[in-house]
Amino acid sequence: MSCVFYICRFIIQFLFMPSFDLVSKVDLQTLDNAINVVEKEIKNRFDFKGAHVVIDLNKKDFKLTLEADSEMKLQQIIDVLISRSMKQGLAAEVYDLSSEAHQSGKIMKKDVPVRNGIKQEDAKKIVKLIKESGAKVQAAIMDDIIRISGKKIDDLQFVIQASKNWDLGLALQYINMKN
Repeated sequence: MSCVFYICRFIIQFLFMPSFDLVSKVDLQTLDNAINVVEKEIKNRFDFKGAHVVIDLNKKDFKLTLEADSEMKLQQIIDVLISRSMKQGLAAEVYDLSSEAHQSGKIMKKDVPVRNGIKQEDAKKIVKLIKESGAKVQAAIMDDIIRISGKKIDDLQFVIQASKNWDLGLALQYINMKN
């Protein structure tokens, strides 16, 4: 009788261990609001009066297309985009600004992908960093989500604090905290 009790208790403890999900998601409505605020501000700026400016968000592909008369104006648009997005609650890391602007006739164009989700190679890096941190937790990759579980909630909080110091170029969120 007592052996069955301990086995059942172990299974219940294992199934209901504290856990949380580590994700990198962008809320489409918040992103759209940020883009609208940027468009409004650029339209009202004196240095952009009469200038060719296009800020287009492809909601299906999570891709932003920026167009301006010069490289300097394009950089100003990017600066406004980042500052207004941060005020809307989006991290600057959601924009992949690694691609170079290219000239198309008299205008400069830049495609800016919006990072939504954790890629497989980034997920593997994160799991490796979690293991190197020494926390007594388990990390499991599930598509673009990393589920982290441990016996104690303190171990999970340690991983959250440690992840804030990692330089991955991703905006990480911590969701579904289960106690």
